[in-house]
Amino acid sequence: MVVGHAQPEGNPRYTSMEKFAEDVAAATNGHVTVQVYGNGQLGTEKEMLEQVVAGTIQGMRGGQFDFSPRLLMFTLPFLTQTRAQITALLTSDLAKSVCEEAEAETGTVIINLCDAGGYRQFSNSKHPITKPEDLQGLKMRTNGMKTIDLTFQTLGATTTTIAYSDLYMGLKTGVADGQENPWVNVQGMKFYEVQQYFTEVNYQFHPDPFYVNATWWNSLPEEFQTILTDCATDMGTYNDQLIDETSQAARDEIEASGAEIYVPTAEELEAFKEAVQPVYDQCVAEGICTEEEIAEMQEIVANAG
Repeated sequence: MVVGHAQPEGNPRYTSMEKFAEDVAAATNGHVTVQVYGNGQLGTEKEMLEQVVAGTIQGMRGGQFDFSPRLLMFTLPFLTQTRAQITALLTSDLAKSVCEEAEAETGTVIINLCDAGGYRQFSNSKHPITKPEDLQGLKMRTNGMKTIDLTFQTLGATTTTIAYSDLYMGLKTGVADGQENPWVNVQGMKFYEVQQYFTEVNYQFHPDPFYVNATWWNSLPEEFQTILTDCATDMGTYNDQLIDETSQAARDEIEASGAEIYVPTAEELEAFKEAVQPVYDQCVAEGICTEEEIAEMQEIVANAG
């Protein structure tokens, strides 16, 4: 089982994937060997997912939704505020049904859905972002994800798509003024070296689907499918735990580097939330989700506390 992902050594995805490989080897007595290629060795996330769909490799982990755009509903801005809310969403019946849709449409099986890195923050090299208007005129990098593009464009920024592996240089050379990523990603990729101003806005989290080629998966004995699913579930739990443990340390390192971190007040955050409401309407208009599904997600979040 050859599996790829884009994160560097030390990132929770990297560490939890190593655990997955070890757990599978132990649980199958070596009958299933998982070879993990991190740090984008097998290509961009989109290229790796294309390889999974084609059967060239057996799996990949990452927030790549080009083939499964309905998963984007979980990335609506300011949908959640806590780990418990994220977990409730990703383990909900709604999430399971959306994953099953992805299998029918792409020929991949999603064997786990965890968090791709924690809450995402804004940064740029021009000035502090303390209110929605501060984004106007900034050129913000995105990974091409619809909800990120819509969020920035709604807030008055322009967007440019840059691959994750190329982002440091893109920020350094001014191809983009700013970006958005979780603290663990910013720290791991050293984006703080080329970004001065950060805003702890916690505006979005990304699901981290573990895609597996369906033909290969269906060729496995049921016993091995069960073992792989169980190991993937443990991997996801471990991944989210690592994110929570490392996010504060990553943030501290970024702040110690001399970067400025602005923490909005509750009132200031409310202004951001109100400003991005058109993103919800746009996602309904584009068929990413329905108004009923938005209401269902909001209810799941409210009940999670």
